[in-house]
Amino acid sequence: MNSNRRLLPIVALFAVSALALAGCAGTSPGGGASAGDGRIQVVASTSVYGQIVEEVGGEAVEVTSIITSTGQDPHSFEATAQDQLAVSRADLIIENGGGYDSFIDSLIEASNASAHVITAAEYSHDWPENDGHADEEHADEEHSDEAHAEEEHAEDEDHAGHDHIEGFNEHVWYDPHTIEHVAEAIAEELSELDPEGAETFETNAAAFVEQIEGLEASLAEIEASDAGAEVFVTEPVPVYLIAAAGLVNVTPEEFSESVEEGQDVPPATLLESLDLIESGTVRVVIANSQTGGAETTQVIDAAEGRDIPVLEFSETLPEGQTYISWMQQNIGALAGALAG
Repeated sequence: MNSNRRLLPIVALFAVSALALAGCAGTSPGGGASAGDGRIQVVASTSVYGQIVEEVGGEAVEVTSIITSTGQDPHSFEATAQDQLAVSRADLIIENGGGYDSFIDSLIEASNASAHVITAAEYSHDWPENDGHADEEHADEEHSDEAHAEEEHAEDEDHAGHDHIEGFNEHVWYDPHTIEHVAEAIAEELSELDPEGAETFETNAAAFVEQIEGLEASLAEIEASDAGAEVFVTEPVPVYLIAAAGLVNVTPEEFSESVEEGQDVPPATLLESLDLIESGTVRVVIANSQTGGAETTQVIDAAEGRDIPVLEFSETLPEGQTYISWMQQNIGALAGALAG
């Protein structure tokens, strides 16, 4: 998707921030259950993460998701005064990071709220600073008081640098294993905010992780039957999922990056992509259901002309779905396409 984005002018954001703070004088910033009904106030950049928080937090949380529609583009989203107000009142904020939802960083910077922040991308094994060791790092008790203070300080310094990171695929919610770590981090942060609910949060997170394991089992079945099968993706959205299924992304990198950035695909790259489709080795084509373009249409038309299955995966949570049901639907569609 196009990552050219216009953020609210910082002066306007500070003006909105002042208004927001005036409107929430009765709250207890960073103090846990600050809502009038005693629930923890959580803001999620998208409904993908908002739904996961609801799974873990249950009735103890009140979640505000800023991006809630498949018609909204997180890359180019422009925040509103209402969004700033929600962020200023939050006890916990969940963002994707990696440049995907930079609008949330601008809202955080313009707010005087002292919310805890979880950045999902940092739990990916591909996150540059993890050097491939996310599992080991997040298995440790890394959120001691001292470590947590250091992380918050680093976040304050680095929020402005959360633009797209070269070579990093920010669509980490398509990696169930990363989301497993995110759910555990949510339970940990909620437990800090509401120690009395810690046991419930841990139980809910464990139940969610068990469902994640079900997704991973389904992916393992695909790998057992179709490991090494070639897949063409018009954008890098589902790359983590196909990798987890043991499949191979053969898309020329310049094609998927150009489409994601809203730029024209170089003619030579388009020709290379069409040749791949015509070669007959590609088993499945996956397109982004929320975006398109002339080059994407050409690839889809070429695939359909050769009876290659074409799937459409969305970036944001479809209405009426949970994270688990959505991913299971995607995995099922992929398995069916390969079987067909």
